[in-house]
Amino acid sequence: MPMFEVNGRSYDVDEDGFLQDPTIWNLEVAKDFSTTEGVSELTEDHIKVIQYLRNYYLEFGIAPMVRKLCKETGFKLNQIYELFPSGPAKGACKLAGLPKPTGCV
Repeated sequence: MPMFEVNGRSYDVDEDGFLQDPTIWNLEVAKDFSTTEGVSELTEDHIKVIQYLRNYYLEFGIAPMVRKLCKETGFKLNQIYELFPSGPAKGACKLAGLPKPTGCV
């Protein structure tokens, strides 16, 4: 199993670098993974999107569709890409500690 190591911590990840165990996620994990997604600092806006994704995933077991993400967080799609340059699926979901989405976000 691949490992991601940063700041003296190691994480089990899949072949695309997504956290294998979403239950170990916390804000420090998000900060660690942000280094892989071109996010230099987690702002309140980043955290708002990340928390929405986590809460949705914990309730429904999947990531939301991008339209729902934008509607519920109040961010337009271009703003999501400004926050997460690699996009809502790769960047935002990865920082939220979710598995890689399939057909969602």
